[in-house]
Amino acid sequence: MNTYKLGLVLGSGASRGWAHIGVIEALQDADIPIHLVAGCSVGAFVGAIFASGGLEQLKKYVVEMDGESMFSFSDLSLIRPGFLDGDKKLRELFCMHSDKKEFDELEIPLKVVAADMHSGRQVILDSGDLLKALRASMSYPGLFAPVYHKRRWLIDGGVVDPVPVGVARAMGADIVIAVNLDSELVSRKRHQKTDIIPEMKSSPVRNEFLKNLAARYEAVEKTIRDRLERQKKKKPTPPGTRQVINAAIQLMQDRITRANFAVNPPDILITPRLGDLKMLDYDQVQHAIEEGYIATREKISDIRMFLNTKDTGEA
Repeated sequence: MNTYKLGLVLGSGASRGWAHIGVIEALQDADIPIHLVAGCSVGAFVGAIFASGGLEQLKKYVVEMDGESMFSFSDLSLIRPGFLDGDKKLRELFCMHSDKKEFDELEIPLKVVAADMHSGRQVILDSGDLLKALRASMSYPGLFAPVYHKRRWLIDGGVVDPVPVGVARAMGADIVIAVNLDSELVSRKRHQKTDIIPEMKSSPVRNEFLKNLAARYEAVEKTIRDRLERQKKKKPTPPGTRQVINAAIQLMQDRITRANFAVNPPDILITPRLGDLKMLDYDQVQHAIEEGYIATREKISDIRMFLNTKDTGEA
């Protein structure tokens, strides 16, 4: 009988967070038990759906939706300049896949991380209103409004602990598997180029067609080259506000994660190759899920080694 507890830590990462679905699926396919979950931001959301038994439904739904529809769940009603109100849409999305409302209704233990906007302290939420806690953990600075919860204004937990390994340890995890979505590693998969024109037997008509088509492509290529040359001569355009905020937060989260790992490293670190995916690329759901699955499969032998060590009682 297994006496150890395996904790899964799901980090922040906006649209990259769908990779967590692939991670969990790979662990389940390999019969790796998950006894508890700690999550931050989108990791908190996916973790809560998993802990309530609705992961398969969530995957089917997000894969079928397009990026524009997914972003509509941010609830584009401005409650004050620069902030979106995500309460209503988050509840809709969560309740499509789960009927759980409180932490104590979940099938496995879950803790989610938010941050106190004024003190900057980590806030661990693990009781009471589940959806309010998720909304607080996902209050991405500059995009979503902070949440007033348990007498504090709370924002996205990623600003203090993007991959909360320490939280899983405090929950009693003997083995911690952490998923960090902030890596700049790019997917190994490449889109295969397909021939624009299928192979044809030679004939005067077809040869003329190919000549004309080739001439068109040459003209288009020249136009593009000319535009690029003109663009180089122009002064560079400053990035937009959202781009600046996203880049700054991503840099900050990467530094914080590195510092936290130096003090409290996970036993297994899973890093999906999502460097080509921007934080708000909500139209890349399938890609993110696949990369999460692939990255986890590559770690299965290491995970089994840790499990075997615990089973045999070795240090």
